[in-house]
Amino acid sequence: MVTGDLLSRARAGDGEAFRELAESHRRELQVHCYRMLGSFADAEDAVQETMLAAWQGIGGFTEERASLRTWLYKIATSRCLNARRAASRRPAREWDVSQYEPLVPTPRDEAVWLQPFPDALLDGAAGRPPGPEARYEQAEAISLAFVTALQVLPPRQLAVLILRDVLGFHASEVAEMLEVTVQSANSALKRARASLQRRQPAAGHQPPPAAGSSAEDAIVARFARAWESADLDALVALLTDDVFIAMPPEPFGYEGRELVARYCARQFGAGRRFDLVPTRANGQPAFGAYLRVPAGIRHATGFYVLTLAGDRICAMTRFEASVLPWFGLPRSLPAR
Repeated sequence: MVTGDLLSRARAGDGEAFRELAESHRRELQVHCYRMLGSFADAEDAVQETMLAAWQGIGGFTEERASLRTWLYKIATSRCLNARRAASRRPAREWDVSQYEPLVPTPRDEAVWLQPFPDALLDGAAGRPPGPEARYEQAEAISLAFVTALQVLPPRQLAVLILRDVLGFHASEVAEMLEVTVQSANSALKRARASLQRRQPAAGHQPPPAAGSSAEDAIVARFARAWESADLDALVALLTDDVFIAMPPEPFGYEGRELVARYCARQFGAGRRFDLVPTRANGQPAFGAYLRVPAGIRHATGFYVLTLAGDRICAMTRFEASVLPWFGLPRSLPAR
């Protein structure tokens, strides 16, 4: 709860009082910005801008109109909307598909700026429980599939859906945050829900096992053994028929068990073998992958996040090795 004493001191220019008021909301604001932007790095920038704007504007804040938390969410949402609009004006990067040896990937209609979010930063990020109107469980609302689907929404629809269906703010609160009418906010929400519904995962997929459960552990262990030993048959046996691999920032991927199997076979070609270091991203199992060498340092080659469906893997998302430090993983491992 915001105390009158801290608020009075912050308004008077007491930086420590402001930090005590605002910092308890930093983690949940970071998750909010990540959902809106799909990028861990951009979310960190947006939170920094939010805290600076809040500090500069704390003198005019009053609890008569909104709680401090709601006010901070309004600022963060505004910063994210500005970032999304600025990004939409950037020229698209040109990709030369001819650089790929067969197997040539196919285009994927997904955000090329997508980055993973470390589970370690989800601790303490829950904030206040979502309102009664929230439609999504918090685990689902941070999953890669959900965050990926959000990125195709127009900025205002994206903001309304997150504020209403993920965080559970009332329609009037959302309208106030976005400085629009309630009718306009509700209309945007209706369109966003319809768009998201069209991008739902394929029917028939079982839900993933609970995070940290023995069922999840078993699938992850089987995957790690198969990948590290380059056992293609064992790896393919873990995949759903419609499995896909996405490779942001490249707007391409491989869809279907046959193509994914051929992708994996190419990874293991010429006797290449890897060591995997486990971690978690977006509430999902993840690994840093390091190329083995006969003698010497093992350098990171990528970062994989698994999406599970029942006792199978329905998606793998490969990120560049540059994301490893966010997960406390090194760029290289010492010789074995």
